[in-house]
Parts: sequence; structure tokens; C-alpha cells
Amino acid sequence: MLVLLTNDDGIDAPGIAAAEKAVLTLGWRYVVVAPDVEKSMCGHRVTTHSPLVVEERAEDRFAVQGTPADCVRLALFALELKPDLVLSGINAGGNMGQDIVISGTVAAAREAAYHGLRSIALSHYMRRELPVDWERTANWAATVLGELHHATKAPRSFWNVNFPHLPPDAACLPPRVRCEPARSPLNVSFSRREHPEFHLFDYTASYAERPRDPGSDVEACFGGKVAVSLLPV
Repeated sequence: MLVLLTNDDGIDAPGIAAAEKAVLTLGWRYVVVAPDVEKSMCGHRVTTHSPLVVEERAEDRFAVQGTPADCVRLALFALELKPDLVLSGINAGGNMGQDIVISGTVAAAREAAYHGLRSIALSHYMRRELPVDWERTANWAATVLGELHHATKAPRSFWNVNFPHLPPDAACLPPRVRCEPARSPLNVSFSRREHPEFHLFDYTASYAERPRDPGSDVEACFGGKVAVSLLPV
């Protein structure tokens, strides 16, 4: 069992370290091919007009000066890896509803699905007032990965998983809920800055205040459950 691990938070992010622990718990071998720095919210962007610089940090560990989708393409067609599963994440922040088209984490899993590979995107919703327990998240991820790897799914589709952010004393894996992505847009707002020459605006929307569409991934995850969605390519 060979897993290709990538993300959009960068190869040194704590979330990908948690994903590595989850994969090791399952006894699977893995290769990391991930961006050298954070590439959050880059969507499915790929690099086509400049070389992709790759640094081999260690055996089976490659840092790429590119996007998550770049990493998957490079792993498959330059490094010639043949993974049984492509795992993207664990992202520090939720990827639900409208986030799906923006997310580099989701894009990596989507790219793998385009090539007929089983793939899973994993994200962790964040609440600012709570600490992040990546060790707990790694344990949760191991259980979910074991369940989804063999789960029946439609061809050319992939799993998108969002973990809730629960208090430190909540050790047990929350219920898993199959759900659809939320359809409502984010509550977008901007604040204006004074400038003598330009119009300057700061994005000020609150992620936690987004609409909780009934039956959606947002409702499930914000309600303390693991939101599991099957997405088509």
C-alpha cells in the first residue's frame, strides 16, 4: 500500500505531519511531495511557463516550488510514483461549501481523481479560541482513512473530509456524516482604508458566521461532526 501525501500548507506544516502519523498507524508506506511553502487558496492552479524546482529533503520526501496540483502531476509523471491512494492535508482550516473551488488541498485530491486514482482531502476546521491537538487529529484521521479507503464510490470522484474543532477533553472520534457541500455563499464584507491615490479594501468576512445550510458539510462540521462528502470531478 503506497500513499502519496501532499497539502497546500507546505511540507513543514503540522497538518501533514499528522497525516504521516495517521498513515503510519495504518501500516501504509508513503511518499511526501508537497509545496515548499504555503500555497493556501490557490485552487487548481498549475505551473506551465516555468520549471518546477524540486528539493529532495530526505528519502521519499520532496519539496516543490509549485502548487498542490503541480505536486500531484509531478509525482505521477516526473517522479513516476504509482500510489494506491493520494492523501491531501490535513489542512489547517475547513474546506467546505464554496471553499472547495478555492482550496489547494481539495485541488490536489481532485487532480488525482482526474487520473483515476483514489484520493481523499482532509481538513480541520479551526476555532480561534481553542488549541489544536494534531495528535488527536492524526488518530481521527487514521480511523476515517481506514473506513474510506475501501468504501464504495462512483468512478472519477473523491472524498472531502472536514474534522470539527472540539474542546481538548473530547478524545473520541465524533460521528461521521455523509453530506453535500453547502450552497450558500460566504458572508463577504470589506473595510476601507484611506489612501491618497488608490482605493484600498481589507477582506473582513467571518468564517464562523457563514450560513449553515441544512444537511450540508458546514452544518455537520460546525455542529461537532466529521463532514464526509463525495465530490465528482
